[in-house]
Order: sequence, then structure tokens, then C-alpha cells
Amino acid sequence: MAITYTWTIPTLEHEIADGGVYIAHWRCTGVDDDGNTASSYGTCGLTYDASAADFTPYDDITEAQAQGWVYGSVDKDATEAAISSKIDAMVNPTTEAGVPW
Repeated sequence: MAITYTWTIPTLEHEIADGGVYIAHWRCTGVDDDGNTASSYGTCGLTYDASAADFTPYDDITEAQAQGWVYGSVDKDATEAAISSKIDAMVNPTTEAGVPW
């Protein structure tokens, strides 16, 4: 079963004064060939230096750049493996709930 993973950055929290981003909110969604879907959402704290030569202010940040920051703080492989396990549990359940009457 092939799973396609999509990482998005729904929001970035930043300082208004200098445009420095200090928190990134992220979501990873996995979809298998049959349309089964699972996702994970989180945040990661970021540290920035507005005087650094490579500083990028909020208005100039790309999603790819923010994803790179997230990948530096979040274990991408472990996150995708956890989503894969959730989808596998949907496809091959090992438990049920209900009553026998």
C-alpha cells in the first residue's frame, strides 16, 4: 500500500516588530491508494536572530523554507511512520467496540 504524505504549514507565529518567526504550526497528512487518510498536527518552537545574514523576515518566507525549519525540529520519518501505522490500523483493525446483543 503506497501512502502519499503532504506536509503543510497552516500558520507561523511571528514578532510584528522584526518579522522573526518563533513558532511554526505543521500538519502531515497521509493518504493511501484507497483513500484512507490519517494526519498528525503539531507545533515547534524556533529561534531566530534578526541581525543574522541569513535571517528571513516573515513577509519573505516561503512554505518550503518553513517546512525545512520544521524538518529540523520534527522527526519526519517517525511522523510519517506513525501516520502509516494509523492507516494500517484502519485497513487491518485488531479491535472492535460494541455489544454482543
